Amino acid sequence: MKRLAVLVCALLLLGVTPAKADDAVQTMLDRYLMQAGPGAAVHTGSGTRSTGTGKLHEQRPITAADHFRIGSQTKTFTAVVVLQLVDEGRAELDAPISRYLPGVLTGNYNGDVITVRQLLQHTSGLVRDVRDAKASPGGAYTLAELVRSAMDEPAQNAPGAAQNYSNVGFLVLGLLIERLTGRQAGDAITERIIHPLGLTETRFPAPGDRALKTPFLNGYLGGRLGQLFFWTEATTAVELSFWSTAGAMESTLDDLRRFYRAVVGGRLVSPAALAEMKRTFGQADLYGLALVKVPLSCGVVAWGHNGALTTGHYSFTLTTDDGRFASVVTNTNWQGSGKPSAVDVADRAICTG
Repeated sequence: MKRLAVLVCALLLLGVTPAKADDAVQTMLDRYLMQAGPGAAVHTGSGTRSTGTGKLHEQRPITAADHFRIGSQTKTFTAVVVLQLVDEGRAELDAPISRYLPGVLTGNYNGDVITVRQLLQHTSGLVRDVRDAKASPGGAYTLAELVRSAMDEPAQNAPGAAQNYSNVGFLVLGLLIERLTGRQAGDAITERIIHPLGLTETRFPAPGDRALKTPFLNGYLGGRLGQLFFWTEATTAVELSFWSTAGAMESTLDDLRRFYRAVVGGRLVSPAALAEMKRTFGQADLYGLALVKVPLSCGVVAWGHNGALTTGHYSFTLTTDDGRFASVVTNTNWQGSGKPSAVDVADRAICTG
């Protein structure tokens, strides 16, 4: 097993880019580093700004071409394929999931009551995470085993009664894609989204494949203690099939920009399906069907999703209806509770960048 080195680095060793007086975006990005990892970057229409380092001890800026794990931004790819199947008449949003996957939701869950829409908007009540799934002898997981292992976990809420985030719900949607397309979920995402959009730096990894394409952004787990960082490298520490259609994918800042502009621009689903994706739910009124609604300080609304994974990557991509965008990444999944946040960086970048 690869030894994980615990690295303790002083803030001054990270080479934080001095904030330019005339660059409000760079200033905020530099401040965000105190809530983030060893490095951070934001990619906008005016270019890519970086602060800190993409790899400890090398002082390497993060670029728009660096590959990283996008975590839950995978959910938007999964949702788009489901909405395409709805457009094709092969699925209905308000149909019970048992119509397509009979006998899959068992134990504490009723597939005759939980709908496709509820799975997409996190109102199904399914448990948040898988806990006790059994891996294959090679260490990989199947969607069927991941979902099966979650069925005896207590529900978070009655179907449709509340919004509680569920990675398991998006694993069920992966099974739905496989049942309706006859393809592996990753292959369906590749054939329906990645190839048509020419996202050459985006991929859905095969079971057992933990490598990132080069160049890649090293990921770290850890946190801060005053002016010190405590980081453990975790770039290849996770078996990605465990997250599958809920969070396994790899991409770059620039490919994510292209993907979300295609989604919000109506290039991947019908106008009716896009309207459903933007139809938010709950008291906060901020989450649709794998699209997050973010009102910006300049009076416009942006749409996108965030993602974190214990490979040591956190990212957030937002785009507006008029095509402005910001993709933010940092090389840890830890996020401080202070300000500014990744959303604040994206807001400043879209509104002033």
